[in-house]
Amino acid sequence: MQLLRRFLALDVSRKPSQGQWQPVPSETLQTPQCNPAGLTVTPNPARTIYTIRISSTTFNIQNGPDFQDEVVNSETPVVLDFHAQWCGPCKILGPRLENMVAKQHGKVLMAKVNVDDHTDLDIESEVLAVPTVLAMKNGDIVDKFLSIKDEDQLETFLKKLIG
Repeated sequence: MQLLRRFLALDVSRKPSQGQWQPVPSETLQTPQCNPAGLTVTPNPARTIYTIRISSTTFNIQNGPDFQDEVVNSETPVVLDFHAQWCGPCKILGPRLENMVAKQHGKVLMAKVNVDDHTDLDIESEVLAVPTVLAMKNGDIVDKFLSIKDEDQLETFLKKLIG
């Protein structure tokens, strides 16, 4: 959130291509607002900033109750990415998996679990190495893999989870 605030505080203005969006003067806005097309206009005293609202399907697990609420109790299938900052293969797999999940348009969610921050979840999920990816549906682990996979293998993994 702090990084987002710093970004928004920058003196940045980007006009949308082909003049599709009409600018909204920042002084008329009290809080960021969205129109039906998904355009978010964020007030800035210096300029009007155009951004597109992104519906994220990826989130970080913060603690045990968060895991229970966002993963175990999810009605949408969830891919769990157990990773670590120091893990080279995790740095390759993570973005690749995020892109593949985003292409599913909300049919599956992705939860990222840093193994250094959440050893209790590692033990509970029987994660012995990173990267480990688990597929959960209706609160049950239905599939898993270890190490890096290519895009075709990830697509097959996700299609199997979605059904």
